[in-house]
Amino acid sequence: MITRQLAPADLLRQDLHDSLADPVLDTMNFLNEITFRYPDAISFAPGRPYDGFFDTEQVFTYIRGYLDHLAAQGSSPQEIRTALYQYGPTAGTIREIIADSLRADEDIDVPAESLVVTVGAQEAMLLVLRALMAGPDDVLLVSSPCYVGITGAARLLDIVVCPVEEREDGLHPDDVEAAIEEQLARGRRPRALYVLPDHANPAGTTMSEPARRALLRLAGRHGLLIVEDSPYRMVSPGPRLPTLKSLDIGRSVVHLGSFSKTVFPGARVGFVVADQRVDDGAGGTALLAAELAKIKSMVTVNTPSLSQAAVAGALLAADGRLSELNAKAADYYGDAMGAMLRHLGEALPADRRAALGVRWNEPAGGFFLSMRVPFAADEAALTRSAREFGVIWTPMRNFHPHGGGQHGIRLSISYLTPAEMKEGTARLARFIAAENSGREGGGT
Repeated sequence: MITRQLAPADLLRQDLHDSLADPVLDTMNFLNEITFRYPDAISFAPGRPYDGFFDTEQVFTYIRGYLDHLAAQGSSPQEIRTALYQYGPTAGTIREIIADSLRADEDIDVPAESLVVTVGAQEAMLLVLRALMAGPDDVLLVSSPCYVGITGAARLLDIVVCPVEEREDGLHPDDVEAAIEEQLARGRRPRALYVLPDHANPAGTTMSEPARRALLRLAGRHGLLIVEDSPYRMVSPGPRLPTLKSLDIGRSVVHLGSFSKTVFPGARVGFVVADQRVDDGAGGTALLAAELAKIKSMVTVNTPSLSQAAVAGALLAADGRLSELNAKAADYYGDAMGAMLRHLGEALPADRRAALGVRWNEPAGGFFLSMRVPFAADEAALTRSAREFGVIWTPMRNFHPHGGGQHGIRLSISYLTPAEMKEGTARLARFIAAENSGREGGGT
């Protein structure tokens, strides 16, 4: 038998795209590896929905409901079979249903043709960035800290990212305008701003309504497109502020949506609303959504029909209102956030956290809150936390594109039981105290 003689390495990293050496692409892998190594640790890292809301049989009910809907609309058995089993339209088969849902729940009134159904919101980000960033001088503005999915996608596409530091109450339009002027002075074109206005990942901040309106006015003055992401609105309690898209009279907002938190993440279905008109230079126009569909046809071809059927069935069952479908979930997550804040207050009362130099914010919804600690919250500290104290969290430094967040940690409230949350905060408090005292003592 002839065996192949392997060289020390078949490929050189320097011959691969340099984004593969960027630490941001290792963020999720490291957290997964820590979780695997310390399976008994309580983890505040996952930003996933609570498993208790999922019923295995429900997905079949959703799909059945969608097929019945197609039949009621006059589709033949052959057409229904094709819709379920075959490749579908690149832009999606359930755009009308999603458009109806947006009108009912969010006061976003756009034609179905302005939507593209995507493989999660992550694909929507990739499509939008590829379409909008036309040259090397085009810049993407992002809030900092920022969701790593958008900065990772920009890195893969060699797009320049300009971070705009959030304040404690979120992103301020004045800071965005200053960043725009700075980039213009450097000969760059600020093309788009990515923002998560509601219960942002990772910091949990929410932008006020006056700030939203000011941001839209700013976008109009500078010809800036706003890429609005909104995964946590329907799983948060209480009244909702208007989306940027619902306030958008100048078509300055490209709106991203995801059903991962509101229906179930395994479907991997998201969407993008792109109702901007594109002039072809020859007297014709098309919707930006149609241009995004061209890119999608070369990336994923189409979003799986089976996944779209399940999501559509869920929307139809709730008469298009994700708010009603998620009413119990929103209450649950609201209670979980309240419990988390109470447990933190019990484990780290005001005098003790003042002495330790610890503070945290108090989001009104969403899955995350952020905490500042007096030590470097890096991967080495996370490893000690998991190994010696049995608690896992996410370093905030992972969410700052150009550095920062060295003393911050992100805590998720979405996936743990109340008992796990209480025990986890007690372990976290012991870890913080040990780190602050030069790691004297220790143990779990």
